[in-house]
Amino acid sequence: MKKVAIFLLFAIMTLVAAGCATQAEESTLKIGIRGSESRTWDFVKAQAEKQGLHIEVVQFNANVNPNTVLLEGDIDANAFQHVAFLDQFNMKNNSEIVPVGSTIIAPLGIYSDKYKKIEDIPNHAKIAVPNDDSNWGRSLVLLQEAGLIKVVDNFDGFGGADKIKENPKNLEIVPVDGANTPRVMKDVAASIINNGIAVEAGFLLKDAIFHEKQTAKPYINVIATTKKNENREDLKKLVAIYQSKEVSDFITETYKGNYIPTQVSVEELKNFKDAYKN
Repeated sequence: MKKVAIFLLFAIMTLVAAGCATQAEESTLKIGIRGSESRTWDFVKAQAEKQGLHIEVVQFNANVNPNTVLLEGDIDANAFQHVAFLDQFNMKNNSEIVPVGSTIIAPLGIYSDKYKKIEDIPNHAKIAVPNDDSNWGRSLVLLQEAGLIKVVDNFDGFGGADKIKENPKNLEIVPVDGANTPRVMKDVAASIINNGIAVEAGFLLKDAIFHEKQTAKPYINVIATTKKNENREDLKKLVAIYQSKEVSDFITETYKGNYIPTQVSVEELKNFKDAYKN
């Protein structure tokens, strides 16, 4: 009887262990995204499956902030924002969401259906910019790079009318919802459009009359998660897959230069504000 009891106990323990192993193997990593990167994440998901990492890609529309969903615990990580936007969200919400890996840079562009060169934009022209603080600030930096304005000396990366030091053409900066920047082109001289929104509207980066020329650390897109989850092995594996040559080649070929695969350290991402000082 003792032998039978021991055998039964061993069998039960084996089944429980096998069940736990199967559950661990089949656990799914939920990643929230928003915008036009779904093709990339479908490819990443397929690459991850080959390595035993199961991913569920959760697509959100413009009315849902994947950071809020992340904090509520409904997803494990998200990939839709650059580090400056993430920093602003954390400050406003007293939250601690952290980057765990870089993904792409989506160069910001100035688009116009009235002018073919940046020099053609006249005095007192209206320029539409995204109205969230970080992308508004990014737009001001782009307008400065284009030679149209100068920002204040202590510029912190965030936008606002008070961040313009010099405006020789007396341009009227018109902040609008980022999703509407393509739609208002008919009403303004030019519109500054986030790359993902431009792609959704049917624009290529080459259609812009001016765009970012250099890699800008504050505007590198990231995979982000909560502070308590930043050292999870499955997230580290996901970052490695996203930054692989196979995925980088897919992005380059699929988006025709609109998205640029970018690999920098997490430390550089967390210290992105150093770029403003330089």
